[in-house]
Amino acid sequence: MLLEMINMAMSIIVWICLQWIIFLLYCLVKNINIYSLYCIMNIRETTIPVLAPKGDDLDVQFVSDVIKSNWWINGPKVKEFEEKFAQMVGSKYAIAVTSNTHGLDLILKAYDISNCEVISPTMSFATTAAVPLWNHCTNILADIDPVTMNICPKDVHKKITPNTKAIICVNLAGILADIDEIRKKFTGLIIEDCAHACYTPGAGSKGDIAVWSFQAVKSMPTGDGGMITTNDEEIMRKIKKLYWFGIESTYDRVTKQKDCPGSNSVYKWQYDIDILGYKYYMIDLTAAIGLSQMSKLEDNLKRRQHIQTKYNQAFSSISQITIPPFSYTVQHYVIKVDPSLRDKLIDYLKDKNIHTSVHYRPLHLFTQFKDNSEFPVADVEWRKMITLPVHLNITDEDIEYIIFWVNQFFTSIINRKIITMFT
Repeated sequence: MLLEMINMAMSIIVWICLQWIIFLLYCLVKNINIYSLYCIMNIRETTIPVLAPKGDDLDVQFVSDVIKSNWWINGPKVKEFEEKFAQMVGSKYAIAVTSNTHGLDLILKAYDISNCEVISPTMSFATTAAVPLWNHCTNILADIDPVTMNICPKDVHKKITPNTKAIICVNLAGILADIDEIRKKFTGLIIEDCAHACYTPGAGSKGDIAVWSFQAVKSMPTGDGGMITTNDEEIMRKIKKLYWFGIESTYDRVTKQKDCPGSNSVYKWQYDIDILGYKYYMIDLTAAIGLSQMSKLEDNLKRRQHIQTKYNQAFSSISQITIPPFSYTVQHYVIKVDPSLRDKLIDYLKDKNIHTSVHYRPLHLFTQFKDNSEFPVADVEWRKMITLPVHLNITDEDIEYIIFWVNQFFTSIINRKIITMFT
């Protein structure tokens, strides 16, 4: 009797040991961190936002200097910002404006783009589809590349018609669109939208003209603001007239009067208007923040790339995650997962006080921009996408916290599979 009990106990122990050996081998083959299957971490009390600006004492000092100067509107700081920005991106001219959106509007007006077709990517923010409509154009949305998520040249080539007068190419998440390939079959205006690419080397150099963004959560934020860069002096001058009702700026008129003693050009009132313009110019208060942020841009981008590297190292070993291509600006860090898991992961991380998002839901799915054309890549890829937090307020501890809970989500799926296998 005792012998039978011992034999039974030994059989159970052997069975358990075999299960553990199989389990360990499974984990080894699947590259599963066994420790992560059982470790825990306290849920933080505050939420980590997916995007956020970061200001400091230098920003405050730059703005304070402008306030004390008594010149708050478009003036010397805007001039300085334009000159330094043009130098940074390698352009002859830079025109500071109120936003990327207004910059795009000015570009279409300066080139007389209206009552025609404008092609832009379906994977973008509303700006690229809305602004052509403001100018009485027909929006033609194009599909995307499955890796870069940028506008697909092949689909663009299919959609070009004799009425296509402009193409807007967005450098999504700071990754450059393939403008050279589009150029092979299109000789019209190409506008390079660099809202996410400040500053990716080469950004703004492929299109005929480029527009940038300094919106609050961009890589070089000013609260809001934008910049147009061009090598065309005529277009620069036209935009300068358009961005303030066709009136030369007060600062320019004051400067000219000082440079010409005895001149009868009285800046307070003596000017002409020969073009219908708008009010899209940047002011010195905004430019001051831009100059401060520009002075820190190199270090700030290194920090964003550090977060990107940490994420890549952690997630490249998880088979259920596809990591994004390298980005200099890391404006968004977008992983791809199985569509059936995407929203579950978003909700799971929300419960852990980690805010995520989706950049972007394709424009052709919105009521305003509804397009019944086929978008085989965008329709599949966007359902996989989830944007994880990337900004300068994130600490190394925050990075580890985010990585831990993303790992735990997929570990829990593996756990359920293992339990099913061994029960």
